[in-house]
Order: sequence, then C-alpha cells, then structure tokens
Amino acid sequence: MACAKVPLDELHVTEHFGPQGKERTLPALHPDRKEERCFLPFKPPPEDGTPALVEEFLEHAQFISEDLDWLLALPHDKFWCQVVFDESLQGCLDSYLRHAPRGLDPSGLSSSPAVADMQRNIHRSMFMVFLRMATHKESKEHFITPAVFAEIIYNNYLFDIPKILDLCVLYGKGNSQLLHKMIDNIFTQQPSYYGDLNETIPSIIQVFDIILQKCGIQSEDTGAGQPLKLNANRCLTAMTMPEEELADLVSYMCDTCTTIHSFLDIFPEACSTFKQHNFLNRLPSFYEMAVPDLEKAVKKRNFDKSLQEDMWRRVSYSRKKMVEIAHLLLQHACLQPILEGSENVASFVEDLLQNFTTFLQEKRFLADYDEQFPLADDISLLQQAFPHLDETRTSYLLQGVESAWESVGKKRSFPSAISSSNHRAGAKSKTGRDLAASPTEGAGVSGVREELRGAEAVSYTPRKGDNGAVCTVSAGELESLLSHIRDLLPDLGEGFILACLEEYGYNSELVINNILEDKLAPSLDKLDRAMARPVKNELPPVLSTRSNVFDDDEFDVFNRDRLDMSRIWKGRRQGESVRATLDDKQHIEEQRARYQAYQTVVDEIPIANNPSGDQDNAFGLDDYDDDYDDTYDANQIGANDLDEEDELLNRRPFTIPQVLRTSKQVQEFDDDEEEDEEDKNEAVKKDHFIQDPAVLRERAEARRAAMQSRKGYRPPPASNVVGGPKGRGQTQETIQDRRRKEASKSRGANHNRRSMADRKRNKGMIPS
Repeated sequence: MACAKVPLDELHVTEHFGPQGKERTLPALHPDRKEERCFLPFKPPPEDGTPALVEEFLEHAQFISEDLDWLLALPHDKFWCQVVFDESLQGCLDSYLRHAPRGLDPSGLSSSPAVADMQRNIHRSMFMVFLRMATHKESKEHFITPAVFAEIIYNNYLFDIPKILDLCVLYGKGNSQLLHKMIDNIFTQQPSYYGDLNETIPSIIQVFDIILQKCGIQSEDTGAGQPLKLNANRCLTAMTMPEEELADLVSYMCDTCTTIHSFLDIFPEACSTFKQHNFLNRLPSFYEMAVPDLEKAVKKRNFDKSLQEDMWRRVSYSRKKMVEIAHLLLQHACLQPILEGSENVASFVEDLLQNFTTFLQEKRFLADYDEQFPLADDISLLQQAFPHLDETRTSYLLQGVESAWESVGKKRSFPSAISSSNHRAGAKSKTGRDLAASPTEGAGVSGVREELRGAEAVSYTPRKGDNGAVCTVSAGELESLLSHIRDLLPDLGEGFILACLEEYGYNSELVINNILEDKLAPSLDKLDRAMARPVKNELPPVLSTRSNVFDDDEFDVFNRDRLDMSRIWKGRRQGESVRATLDDKQHIEEQRARYQAYQTVVDEIPIANNPSGDQDNAFGLDDYDDDYDDTYDANQIGANDLDEEDELLNRRPFTIPQVLRTSKQVQEFDDDEEEDEEDKNEAVKKDHFIQDPAVLRERAEARRAAMQSRKGYRPPPASNVVGGPKGRGQTQETIQDRRRKEASKSRGANHNRRSMADRKRNKGMIPS
C-alpha cells in the first residue's frame, strides 16, 4: 500500500505478481506497472462528409475517447506509469497535436453534429491529459518531487517546444490563463526548455528564408556575400509556381505566424528570447519582401474561387499576426519594463526608439503597424514615463510614419499622428480594422476583397475592466462564451454556466479554472450544475405597440390587407398632362353645393299646420320678446346727461387730508400751490417772444428769496469788498468780505466759464 505524503518518485508499492500471486515490492514508477492498452493515433474528421468516412471516423474516435477517459480516471501513480512508459499513448497525443483542425483549416465538423460532438469530447480530453501531465502536485498526498518531475518530462519528451507551440495554437482561445500556468510551471521546473527555445528560434527564422527562396526572393541577410547558384535564373516565383505549391506555401506561412503569435501571447516571458535573435528586424523585412508578391499572385492568378478565397484569407491573417507579433515583442521586451520603472530605463528607451527607427525602412509594414497600434500612442506613453525623451527624435519618427502612409498610398481613418500626439495622455495601444484589404492594390477578384471576419474570432480576448472583471458583453459574445465552456464541460447546464460567468465578470478562463479546481464561490456551489438556462420573456412586437398619427388611415399597410392602388403612383401620374390638370374642375363642383346655401334669401317662411300645435317650434323658432328693445328705443338712458370736460377728463388728484398732514408736508403743499399759481399766471402771459433777461433774473431771484424766507433761510449779508477810500481804514465787514473773496476766488472766476455759458444759454440769454 502507498504511504501518505511521500513523493511518487520515492514511493514503493507491494503487488501480487505471476500466476501464483507472489508478492513483490516495486517503485511506484516502474514499467511493469503499466497497463497493456493500445492507444490509436488520431485521424482528422473527413472534409467531404461522406457517410462511410463519417462512420469510420466516429468509430475510430470512439475508441480514442474511451481510452482517454480511462486514462484520466486512473490514480496518480498509475497515470504517471502509463504516461511515462506507454509509447502508444505518446503517439496518440502527438498525432492529435499534428492533425487537429486549426482555426482556419476546413473541416467536416459542420456537416454532421455527431462528428462535431465527438471532436469536442476528444479535444477536451486531450487538454485535460496535457494539463495533468504538466502538474507535479495534484494534492497534498499525490505529488512528485520538482527536480524529478523536471527530469521526467524532459528526458521522456513528454513536453518539448513544438508540442508547447501546438498546445498554444489549439487551446489558446479561451484557455490562455490555464495554458500560461502550464507553460510557466514547465519552464520554471525545467529551465532547460529555455535553451531548447533558444535553439528553436533560428529554425523559425529559417522558415521565413525558405518562403522567400520559394518565391524567388533573396533575403538581404542570407544572400549577402554568397554567390548565386547556376540555376538561380530558373527559380520559380509566386506567379509561376504550381497551384498546390503556392497553396502549401501560404498555409505554411499562416501556420508559422499563428503559432508564434499564440505562443508569445500566452507566454510573454519568451519575448526576450525572441528579441535576442534579432527577430524584430527579420520579421518586418520578411513582411516587406514576401507579402506583396504573395498578395499579387493570389489576386492575379486564375485559381478556383474557393481556393483563392481561402488563400487570400490566410495571407491577410498572416499579415495581421506578423504585425501583432512585432507589437508583443516591443510591448513586453521594451515598453513594459519602462512603464514598470525597471533598472536601466534609459537603455530600454533607446532600444525601443531604435526598433521604431528600423521600422522606418519598411514602409508597408510601418503603415500596417501604425494602423493597428498607432506609434503616437506608444510615444505618448514613453514621454510620460521618461520625460527626458528627445523631442527631435520623436518628431522624426512621427514624420516617418506619415511618409510611410503616403508611400503606400493609404488613407488614414484617424487623425494625423503628428497632430494628435501632442494631446494624447495615458492612451493605450488599440487595434484598428482588419488588414484583409490590400494597402496598395486596386480591386481584386469578387469575394477576395472582403475582409477577414473569421480570423478575429480565432484570437478572442476578453475585455477587462479596471478591477480585472470583464465588462458587459453582447449577445453574440455571450453565446460564444457559453458554447466554449460547454465544449470543455458538457455536463454543465447553460443556466449554471451563465451564473458563473456573471459571478466572475464573463471571464471564461477564470470560470473553467475555478470549476476544475473546485474553487467556486459559495453562492455557486448551492446551484444545480445541470440547471437549464432561464427562459427569456419575449418583448411584444413593435408593430402591435406602435402609435402613429397615420394609424388606420387608407394607406396603413399594417392594419389593412387591401389598398386602393389607383391612388398610389410614383412620379407623375400616368395618363395625366398639364392641360388635363388645369381643365379638371372637379374641385369647383365640390364647393358649389356649399356656397349655394349662402345665396338663397327667404323673406317669408310659410308655416304649415303642425300636429303638435307649436307652429313656431316647427322651424326651430322661439317667441321674440321686444320689450327690451322698445324700452331703450323710447327712452334714451343717459343720453341727455351733461358731462363737464373737467369732470370727465381732468380728475381731481389724490391729496392727503389736512388733518393727517405733518408740518413739513403742509409747508411743501403750500409751496407747490404757490408755484402752480405762478405757473398759471405766467402761462397766461406767455408769448412767443424772448423776454428781457434782466426781468427773468429778477423774477427768479424774487421767487427764490420768497421760498427761502418761507423755509427760514437767512441769506448771507451783501459782500462789500470795495470798502472806503484808501488810507482811511476799512470796516471789519469789508476785511472779512475780502478774505472770503480771496479764499473762494478759485471756485469761480474763469474756472467755470463753460458751465456758466451753458447756464446762460439754457436761460435764454444767448441766442442758440
């Protein structure tokens, strides 16, 4: 029996062996403990959907599915014995990684629901097997020593770089979080995989050189200093190579680009290794040389329509992935260390600017890169994180982007990078439209010019908010998430999956991880895992609830089955002319009967015998009582009353009773009466001649003196500054008058001539 809390590599078990049942003790990991079972290699689903091929696939896939279910049900020690020592199992796993349908590969899954269900079951079981193989500790009782685990997976080739790349392509959509944990654990426990990756990258770069060589293009890096071969002039190009060879070449490029992007997106720690091999320089150069020739060949050559559309979709998808690969490398190897404030920030800034400067030579690549990930956004982030950035250098880069757009003949769908970079703050890199449309070529074959829509679905990324939760998703995205989770966990109901998605912010990776690790929230554990999806109440149709002023009219097609089509026409009515329209007097005849009622005048109305006896009411007439009119016709009420003019027009103004007046109000009232009397007297004597100014001054002075005397004002004594003869002495009054004149002479004299002149003019002394 196995002992508790002992690693599997140190565990020994006692078993019965042989026909006699003798007991023997063996290590837990021993070839003799392996079960004899033959795992079949995987075969892809048939593409044409022939019934015989479909039946053969289902039978073959059923054996594989049962074997994988049996393997996953084994205990920890038995599972690892089967994985390490069963070569047929490794052949089955390798065959699935090689032949499983990718995102853009045509497959027969849509032809038969049974084929699709079987493929989903195998796909999920394969992933669970690899996930268990990458875990060295399943529980506290079942685990392997990390060092021994690293030797097991590395020496037995349970994982290698090609397998890891295929896993990223097949399971990257929706499982990136689990895959990252898997790959990170593999590279952490066994650092030798970094060395294998370092040796694999030159092979990936060699793939690009092979594609260029097949297209008859000599790479600048490989062709420098090497003599041309004798048969170099007879090398095939993309326009002359056979159809099948060109299709294989395009598929080869698409698979390579998709694989690299999936791996770097899931495991960004590998970006620095790729960058060390000068991958950021080789990729744009390959893009600039290979993409135009392949696009031209796909457009110009006469292929089968379906093949041509598939090749164009793959070329467009490859372009998009190459741009995203460059962005991932720059983001994780250069920009992210700068934003995180790592050491030697200046070196990372210089490296990033140097890569951008290298892009300036590749005009087409730079324009496509700037369309998906505007360079101005990255420079704006760089300026915020590193204020000492060279302004001249950044302006040069942005001008180079403008030049790249002009050289490829593309029109920008967003503002200029130079004008918009000055006011962008905290902007994040954003993707533009798909790159399916050719940037330089004109209209191509029908159907080829359509943008790649299915490619975007292959690389689905959940939208996350500030707190890590995914924002609200559309109905289509929700259905995609439900379908994806049900593919991996078919025993769960849609209602339960929907509740989990709502709980974890529509993050499918987090939902799958928590379900597999049994870490769901307490509120979700109480739910039935087979719960169906709640029925959505359908809204009433719009036509039944609409309200319009034209409802139920003669042209309401929603409520009427038959319309008078003679009253409906487009443009000028057929059979009509201007003369016929003018001669049509129908509207006059329609109005004639209305106006004839106004021209009939009846002086006498004959009254016939009315059975009721009420002859007046027979015509709606009432008895007329003229007493009111006779009264006012004979008596002129108020007509003979005499109304004085003063009584009707000049009403007595309101005055305060004398008893209620104060002394001040009494005095003011008397003054007002006197002024009114004087004004009346003057009004009587008023003529149209200018009176003597001296007389006017005397009257005004008299009125002023009388008013002041009534108010108790005592005028100052008359001034006498002349005084007596000189030498005889002056009186005290004269001396005071002279002092007063001397003190106030600045107030008068010539200092207010204008005001005095205006005053004289207003008084009539100076003719205007």
